[in-house]
Parts: sequence; structure tokens; C-alpha cells
Amino acid sequence: MPAGVCGCCGPLRPRYKRLVDNIFPEDPKDGLSKSDMEKLTFYAVSAPEKLDRIGAYLADRLSRDVVRHRYGYVVIAMEALDQLLMACHSQSIKPFVESFLHMVAKLLESREPDLQVLGTNSFVKFANIEEDTPSYHRRYDFFVSQFSAMCHSTHEDPETRTRIRVAGIKGLQGVVRKTVNDELQAIIWEPQHMDKLIPSMLFNMQDADDLDRVGHPSTPSGTGQDGEENPAVLAENCFRELLGRAAYGNMKNAVRPVLVHLDHHHLWDPNEFAVSCFRIIMYSIQAQHSHHVIQQVLNHLDGHNKSTPRVRAGIVQVLLETVAIAAKGSVGPTVLEVFNTLLKHLRMSVDFELGESSRRNSSSSVSSVRGRESDERIVQNAIIQTIGFFGGNLPDYQRAEVMMFIMGKVPVYGTPCHTLDTVKIGHQGTKRIQTMLLSSLIMVTSGFKSKSMSAALPPPFLDPLFSISLMEDSELRQLVLEILHNIIDRHDNRAKLRGIRIIPNVAALKIKREKISKQDVAFMKKHGQQLYRHVYLGCKEEDNVHKNFELLFTTLAILTIELANEEVVIDLIRLSIALQEMTLNNEENMPMSIRCGIMALVAAYLNFLSQMIANPPFCQHVSKVVELRTLDAPYLLPEHIFRDKCPLPESLDKDDRQLYFQTADMAECLAGPGYNVERLSIPYIPQVTVLYTVGKIIHRCKQTSRDRLTRRKSFVDTISLQVDIMSSSLPDKQSELAEEITFETLKKAIDTTGVEEQEREKRRQVMEKFQKAPFEEIAAHCESKANMLHDRLAQIFELTIRPPPSPSGVVSISAGHTQHPSVPVYEMKFPDLCVY
Repeated sequence: MPAGVCGCCGPLRPRYKRLVDNIFPEDPKDGLSKSDMEKLTFYAVSAPEKLDRIGAYLADRLSRDVVRHRYGYVVIAMEALDQLLMACHSQSIKPFVESFLHMVAKLLESREPDLQVLGTNSFVKFANIEEDTPSYHRRYDFFVSQFSAMCHSTHEDPETRTRIRVAGIKGLQGVVRKTVNDELQAIIWEPQHMDKLIPSMLFNMQDADDLDRVGHPSTPSGTGQDGEENPAVLAENCFRELLGRAAYGNMKNAVRPVLVHLDHHHLWDPNEFAVSCFRIIMYSIQAQHSHHVIQQVLNHLDGHNKSTPRVRAGIVQVLLETVAIAAKGSVGPTVLEVFNTLLKHLRMSVDFELGESSRRNSSSSVSSVRGRESDERIVQNAIIQTIGFFGGNLPDYQRAEVMMFIMGKVPVYGTPCHTLDTVKIGHQGTKRIQTMLLSSLIMVTSGFKSKSMSAALPPPFLDPLFSISLMEDSELRQLVLEILHNIIDRHDNRAKLRGIRIIPNVAALKIKREKISKQDVAFMKKHGQQLYRHVYLGCKEEDNVHKNFELLFTTLAILTIELANEEVVIDLIRLSIALQEMTLNNEENMPMSIRCGIMALVAAYLNFLSQMIANPPFCQHVSKVVELRTLDAPYLLPEHIFRDKCPLPESLDKDDRQLYFQTADMAECLAGPGYNVERLSIPYIPQVTVLYTVGKIIHRCKQTSRDRLTRRKSFVDTISLQVDIMSSSLPDKQSELAEEITFETLKKAIDTTGVEEQEREKRRQVMEKFQKAPFEEIAAHCESKANMLHDRLAQIFELTIRPPPSPSGVVSISAGHTQHPSVPVYEMKFPDLCVY
């Protein structure tokens, strides 16, 4: 019998076709026939080999109904497919799945929103089924494209548009759940799929009304009844789920589309949405993958090095949020890479700003130029905040490395090499970079606690820091002092010492302190003179303001609390007396306000020190001087001199000894066990390094004009001190080489004390010479003095170091002196223990 005749005769048709036909009622409004559906389900379970034929036949019927717009039968067919899919879990379900997916694809291709939503719901049910065996040939490329298109629906009706977008997001979520855990479906992480998945989710998240809710740290948004119909909430949850299942090798493909989407939609300025996106990313991914995200943002920042300042600032602020979260966990090997990239962009921002400033006069629109400069300041501040916040959240051992790294980037005059080319950016650019890098160091060192000062302040960090501290810029000196406070103050006593003042009762401050360790004692013996010189030379700068003196007072107080033993206390008193003598002598013609400020600083510190060491006679002496100043010279106290419009005297009377602290009186107060008061009689003279001297010369020659060269310069003072020490240590004429070297002769050779008037005149001559002489003459003079000192040392070594006796007894002549013949070997008498 022909096959066509069998197809027309119902009783001759296959049983599975008859069972399928029976589930469709005459009127589609009656819905699926439950009794007939139960028969079909029982047949499918009893004969699983027929599932593929059942699925194929249902697919054919559904295709015809879709084409003929009989949507009621389409709904019945999909309902039957869903029930069969949920009832059958055998291995033979896989051929049936292919037919099922084909029918879902037919619905998604339809332009009817209801059919698209129907197909999506069926696909979501299928995605929730866990299959026993993996599928080798199944692909979801079409579904990714179709669901992504639905996420970007632009239907005219808002409600319909929302329904389609919600369905698209649910479909993408189903694809993610079905594929990310299947090793055979790793193709879903490839760029062509991620470039559709990620932007579709971000597009819907972007339309959220409440950005603060979207991207809230660590917890997804609510998914109640409202959340199920809210595209932004669904998209966020799907985005979190996708990122949470991303492996290390897939992070690049997952993050790159986010950055591209933010670029295409111009979402870096303003960057609220960008910040919320990366908060979601950082809280969703595994902690060990955080550094990969940071690296992606850094690379993206490099790619935008020529973008507008606000775009770069937006990217940097996103990086700040990223590293703020990553610093709490693992940041991997990108710690120094973060700082290196940020410092590079900081330099570029300064170059852009200075370039705009140089073109300001020639520009037709001054307001636009100023606006760009202010935008560059936003970039620079964002970079500084990122550096400081990231460094401040690192553990101490990594923070110490970061501190060294940043200090290595600070341009310092006088060092052998610079990381930054200060010639190209000029003095103004160099100062800007110094200020910003030191500001970031303040943030990095905030809360830094080191058990040993030698580890916290190694020479490669301390030397350039002190070189910057002696520049002629009060702001730079303030930043250096604040950095020192962060590092040295290990017990958080700065808040109690805020403000320079005469503290009536130091004990009431309840200052925390511990006994100084042996490591810190060794540190002060090695670097104490550097700290004292830093304070001494920093006090006499003419541009010092109230804040400078406050920070200097805090520095001395913290040194006393954290690092002072008996020897350091004596050195600090000598330093205070030297500051007082420098102010009274006024050899450098300092302004009266600076002189009174230094005297007030000395009074405030000695009052603090006397109470810290708990020496009653010392306290009485300091209190007596303070009381007399209150009555006769209030301008010498901090409470008066640092007030606005404080009356200043015309001169300071050096003969009025009662108004000043006397060395003899303090030595008498400290006489007793523990303190070597004899050292108080030795005047303090700051030690000046050659590196600092040369650096200051170069710095002044580059940045000062002829008018400024006539004024007092701190580098002239330091050079004069250095040359003075060298010249005073050399005798006027050489003594005979045969002179006997004794303690007295060595003491005379290095004795720097002389007649006071001659010393003052010599200092004035040296100062005048270095103020008016050219740089080449100054360098030649210093070189000749150094050569004289070298020759003198060579002569001393020739007298003290004799050659060993010659075994042969030959007379030797060395440096013009005849040596007596030595005893031959065969005549020498050796001890018995040396004879074999």
C-alpha cells in the first residue's frame, strides 16, 4: 500500500503521531488535553527510543502553526514539549533536545513578542535541567545572538519593550548556566560571544534609576517580585553570576568588553556607572584574580594617554575603587606596576598642563585653557589619591617597598641621576611633581608602624628626603616633616602635640612611649646628625610660616618621645642652644619674625623636654625664663609671636641674659648620673655633605635670577660652614714631618676654636665670596681645599704607619727619611713556642 494512503488513514498512522495529535483540541482555547498528555508522557517514558521521533513531529507541527499564525496551537505544543522534557531524563533525551532547541529557535526568530517570551521561558526551563552526560555537538551561538538582540529591544510600547528585555536577560542567564560549567562549552568565553553577552547586560544596567543600589558591595540586588520584572536588577544578577564563574584564563575576555562598552557610550565622564560596574566585578570574581582586573584597567589607561583629562580622571578613579577592594585581598605581582603606571601618567599630566600654560598667551580663548588646566589638576589629584590609598592598605613589608619606589621617582637636585628629566619640565614642573609625590608618600606612610627605624628610614630613602627638605620652598619642607612624623611616631602622639605652645603640664597629655631599643640607639648614632641638621637648617629659612614652626616643634617632640636616650637628650639641648645663638648673633640677617619664631620654638621645645625627662631643676630654669619673657618679651613665646599683627622688636638684646636659656645653668641642672654635661659646652655645628652642597649650588644656579643672588641663600651658609671647617682644620704652614704625633698635636690640628672676632670676620668674608663669585670659581676653591686636606691626611698617615722591618737588613729610604737597618732573620730571637 502506498505511503501516502497510510498517512491519510488515521488507524494506520504510527502510534506516537496519534498520541501527539490527540493532545491538540479542536479549539486551541481549550488548552492542552491533560489525559491525552499523560498518555503521551507514559508512552515516551516506556519507549524512550521514540523520543526523537516525537520531538521531530512536534517540531513540524509547531513550524506549520507558526507560519499559519495559529499561536494557540503553538502554545500547546511548547507546553507539551516542556512536560516531556521535564519527565524524561534518560540518555536518549539528547536527540529530543535538538528538536526542542530547534523549536525554541523558531519562536525566537518570530517578530511576535509573545512568541519570543514563550520560547525564552521554555529555554530557561531547559537550562535548569542538569544533564548526566555532556553534549559534544550542541552549540548556543544562535541563542547568544538572539537573546542579546532582545536585550537591546527598542519596541515602541514601554511595557512590551521591558518584557522583551527581561526575556532576553533571562535567556542569557540560561545560556550562562548551561555552558559555563560545561568544559565542552568553553567556546562561550571566546571574544565573539563575550562581546555580545557583556554589553547586553551593561546596556540594561545602565538604564537603572538608582545607581547606588546597582553595584552595592559584595551582595547582589534584591530579586523579589519587582526584581523579576526589572531589567537592571536581572542584568546585574546575571553579570555577577557570569563573573563569579570566570576562570583565570577567561578574565581578559570578560573585562575587555566592559571597558569597550564604557568607551563607546562615553561613560567615563561622569563615571558613576563605570565605578559601580567595577565594584560589581571586584566583588564577584575570585580574590586571586583581582590583579588581572587591575592590569586590564592599567592597560586601558595607557591606551587613553591622549584622551581628554576628564576621561583619564574617570579611569583613574575607577582604578582607585578597584585597588581599594583588591588591597584587602590578593593583589598579586602588580603592586609596583600600579605605581609605575600611575607615576608615568602623573608626569604626562604635568607635561600637558605646563604645555597649556606656555600657550596661554598665544591662545585666543583663555577660559578654555584655564579649564583644561583645572581638568589636569583633577587627573593629578585622582592619581595621588589612588597611589596613597593603595599604598596605605598594603601590609607594612610591601609598603616599605612602595615608599622606596616612590622616593626613587622624586626628582632631587644633587643626586647622580633622576628618574624624571627635570630639564624638559623645568623648575615649575619639577616642583609640582615633587609636591604631588610627597603628598602621596604622606598617604602611604600614614599608619605605618615599623619596629626598627633603620628599616623604616634606610639611607636610600632618608638622603633624598632630607635633600628635598632643605630646598627654598616652605610647602616642600612641610611635606617632608609630615612624612617623618608618620614614620617616626609609632604611638600616635602627634594629635596630642598639635600646635606649638608652652605646655603647662605634659603629664596631662598621657603620652605613650616605650624604652628605646638597641636598634634605634644605633640608628640615632648613625643618622642623628642628619636629623639635627635638617631641623637646624630648616629653622632659618626666610619663607617659614607658622605651620613650618609647628611641624618643627612636633618633629623635636616626637624625636624625644620615640628615639631619645641620655645621649640624644644632650644633643637636642645642644641643638636648641645653637638655634638660640644663631638667632642672637644674626650673622645671616634673618627677618625679625623668623628670629622670634626660632626663639619661641626653642622655648616651647625646652619646656616640653624638661618635663619629659622629669628633671625638677631643669623645669624650674625653663619656667623662670618663660615667666620673664611673658612679662618683658612676649614676642619670644609661641602664644604671641604666631598671632596676627604681633608687635616685633627692632632688635634682640643679647646682654639681657635672663631672657635666654643659659648653657651653664642647664649643665648644672643636669649634673649627675646619666647625662654627660661636658658635651653641652661643645657648640653644635651642622655637618654638611658634599652631595647636598653641590646639589644646592646647581639648584640655585638654575632657578634664581641675578636679583635673588644678592640675598641670603641657605646653600651659601652650608658651603661656608663646610669650607670653614676644612680651612680651620688646616694649619697655616706645614710642620716638620719628624714632629712627634701625640694627642695634643692631633687636638691642635683639628681644633676649630679661635678668637671669636676673627672667626666672625672670616665667616663674613667667606659668605661674601660665595655670594658674588661665579660657580666655576666656587667649585675650584672647594676642590683646592679638599686637596689640601687630603695632603695633610697623607702626611699624618706616613708618620703613623711604618713599613715592616726588612729581613735582609737593607737600609730603606721613604719620603726623604732614612730608616734604620733592621735585624737580619738569622739574628732574630724567636719565642720557644715559635721554634720547631
